Amino acid sequence: MSDGETLGHQARAVLVTGASGAGRTTATRALEDLGYETIDNMPLSLLDRVFDGPASMPPLALGIDVRNRDFSVDTVVTVLDSIADSDKISSELLFLDCRPDVLQRRYSETRRRHPLAPSETVAIGIEREMEMLVPMRNRADHLIDTSDMTPHELRAEIERRFSREAGGVMAISVESFSYKRGLPRGVDMIFDTRFLANPHWNPDLRTRDGRDPQVATYVEGDQRFADFFARLSELVLSLLPAFKEEGKTYLAIALGCTGGQHRSVAVTEKLAKSLAEQGWQVSTRHRELERRGLDSSSGVGKTV
Repeated sequence: MSDGETLGHQARAVLVTGASGAGRTTATRALEDLGYETIDNMPLSLLDRVFDGPASMPPLALGIDVRNRDFSVDTVVTVLDSIADSDKISSELLFLDCRPDVLQRRYSETRRRHPLAPSETVAIGIEREMEMLVPMRNRADHLIDTSDMTPHELRAEIERRFSREAGGVMAISVESFSYKRGLPRGVDMIFDTRFLANPHWNPDLRTRDGRDPQVATYVEGDQRFADFFARLSELVLSLLPAFKEEGKTYLAIALGCTGGQHRSVAVTEKLAKSLAEQGWQVSTRHRELERRGLDSSSGVGKTV
């Protein structure tokens, strides 16, 4: 069966864009390794010709950024609208985001000039580009914040989201995070676990994390936990079929606590296991543990 037949006689196209320095080249190459036919920095005026191919053509990954010869946000939005109205192409917009301070550091390390500020400071170019790309960021089907990712981790994330082996199955990521470091970007649902008993105040558990059975037992021992988790699971399980029916291929759920080490990690692991037991394709990610180098066993995401 061809890819076009798998998608109901629609070819698949992933448009890859985002801030310069956020990892677009790495993402495009990762898609190429997954079997996508890639075209980087293609003039937007030629996109229509690419999409005139047969429905059975391999999936496409098209890299688009401000260095494109005829780049403009209005043109990209027009192209996206045109693709959305097509019955031949199933398209997705992948936007790679990154914090300005991280982008400045990356430019400093490579000693490159920003394409939008060749004779000015990198900071000015970053500010201009991020303001310019707001409409595309808001339009994205997939938003990946690469601020705390290595190229290896970004490749793993791309593989999780776009592997053709998924066969149309919606992939779910359940992630933990710390509210002190801000809300994660690009997630679909966020839940707060800070009301649960905090293992941080137990000296025997403070240095451990939520994957430790003793920490998980402590968190689940809170008298509010059972009702909370039952309601959480019921809500998520009731929504997943609707998201899949809508056509989503990837869904991110985030759970936060104060430090991102105990409560959110424990609930993330338990929820991911519960969803996997119901037959969903689930992976986990622990943002703060990754940042501290404590989640080396899972890379970017551990499949449950």
